[in-house]
Amino acid sequence: MIALGIEGTAHTLGIGIVTEKEVLANLFDTLTTEKGGIHPKEAAEHHAHLLKPLLRKALEKAGIKMEDVDVIAFSQGPGLGPALRVVATAARALAIKYNKPIIGVNHCIAHVEITKMFGVKDPVGLYVSGGNTQVLALEGGRYRVFGETLDIGIGNAIDTFARELGIGFPGGPKIERLAQKGERYIELPYAVKGMDLSFSGVLTEAVRKYRTGKYRVEDLAYSFQETAFAALVEVTERAVAHTGKEEVVLVGGVAANNRLREMLKTMAEERGIAFFVPPYDLCRDNGAMIAYTGLRMYLGGVRFKIEDTVVRQKFRTDEVEVVWD
Repeated sequence: MIALGIEGTAHTLGIGIVTEKEVLANLFDTLTTEKGGIHPKEAAEHHAHLLKPLLRKALEKAGIKMEDVDVIAFSQGPGLGPALRVVATAARALAIKYNKPIIGVNHCIAHVEITKMFGVKDPVGLYVSGGNTQVLALEGGRYRVFGETLDIGIGNAIDTFARELGIGFPGGPKIERLAQKGERYIELPYAVKGMDLSFSGVLTEAVRKYRTGKYRVEDLAYSFQETAFAALVEVTERAVAHTGKEEVVLVGGVAANNRLREMLKTMAEERGIAFFVPPYDLCRDNGAMIAYTGLRMYLGGVRFKIEDTVVRQKFRTDEVEVVWD
């Protein structure tokens, strides 16, 4: 079977086409800015403008026509309302026009589910992106959130710090490059509260120190990463110990960061468990993960009526009953 997936929760529009074992096409276009962040209305306009040409290119790359698609999936949430509504409307229109089943997919779950295309069975997932930071694992028929941010996502924290430094959006790759040149660790607030995390303190203090002009930017970037990533690894390791699972996966846009990969890999090796990071095009927001998860849901018996496809900006990961695994 062939599934088409449309991703549009935030600044990235993605179109993916997959089978159960293979990605046939995975194209995306990301709204970027030199200064400031992303406005929801601008993201929606970006998606609406590019959806049709990107869909055409994805079908061409996959070598298929819309008539060949068996299932249409879309990112139902969580995310920016205006952006979500653009992709939901497009998915509904395609489903009705071509008489195809439609599946609404939880964006966070899709990030973990795509790892199963590569043979991962039952992992603890560290999902790190702009708006989301969660430690997830499948327990009792749902993806349980074993730990999450209490304020802002790690990606947003990094981007906000980058914005304060005047280096634009997205800030992750730029902060990582600065951190690689860091020479000394500057103490910053380390906030793990039970199994949850907080990044507002480390962000506020890093910005305050930067504004004093007394610290090298490279040292601050290095210290920011070391502090925030150590907290992420600590909570992930606790979830591994609690669940007894033998696989850890790192997913989401921040999974591109090599230092975070290195720290998680070290933890996994010390515990004698497997560690996996998907190819970056499947870590970042993308349509293939939506298509793959939608296909797994459909094959597992999940069905949606058109009236079930209303977008959900605050779609909790643990609200979804996982009947397909």
